[in-house]
Amino acid sequence: MQRPRLIATDLDGTLLRRDGTLSARTVRALRTAVDAGAEVVVVTARPPRFLDVLAAATGLTGTAVCSNGALVYDIAARTVTRSLALPLSTAREVATALSAAAPGLGFAVETGHTFLYEPSYRLLLSGNARSELAVASLTDLWLSDVPIVQLLAHSVRFEADMLLALAENSVGGAAQFTHSGGRGLLEISAPGVTKAATLSALCAERGITAQEVVAFGDMPNDLTILRWAGTAYAMGNAHPSVLSAVPHHTTSNEDDGVARILERLFDGD
Repeated sequence: MQRPRLIATDLDGTLLRRDGTLSARTVRALRTAVDAGAEVVVVTARPPRFLDVLAAATGLTGTAVCSNGALVYDIAARTVTRSLALPLSTAREVATALSAAAPGLGFAVETGHTFLYEPSYRLLLSGNARSELAVASLTDLWLSDVPIVQLLAHSVRFEADMLLALAENSVGGAAQFTHSGGRGLLEISAPGVTKAATLSALCAERGITAQEVVAFGDMPNDLTILRWAGTAYAMGNAHPSVLSAVPHHTTSNEDDGVARILERLFDGD
């Protein structure tokens, strides 16, 4: 392919190593691409506050599509520039239906700045304690006046693939369901909110076509963007559904899979 105008990359399992860091090789490849005129857009399930920590450690700047497309974030300015919230009534409807389909679920709400969880929700992230706020019951999740960016459902019994199938069968098109590999974790957004929908809108504003985008990802929540981009690569460590759906593969995140492709595209003339 010709040199892309925009590089869209997932973070966990794609750009980042297992320890959450960027390798020196990856940093160098990204800088080479930017120096050549390409824009790098991070497209992640992570909320903006995670990008703040990453930017402080790596110098990462630019635009990020966060929370599976629900937020657009200016990393340098630390500002949300676009938000696509999940309606409260929809969140309550989905939680009720999923509780019936998969008993024992715990629920949490992501606002982009804070994370609210009820007692049955047990998947808390290390290093995130200052942003995690426990509430007394499921009902209390719906009392906050802060818009819901994502509803999260966690099960100690069902794997994420099973939860995804149960959600699609029981709630239909009420919301957008996906997962990013978290054990027993289902990620729920407003209907139509995906990584691809938000990135395509950003590209349209910049006069960039899908054919001018190269994308990288590893999990089901990356599939919309991998199918939309003109050229897409599944990581060597990707979920089986991603490996089967995406014809181009690179090496794993531990083996600098993104950097290897960017070097091929941007090193030398």
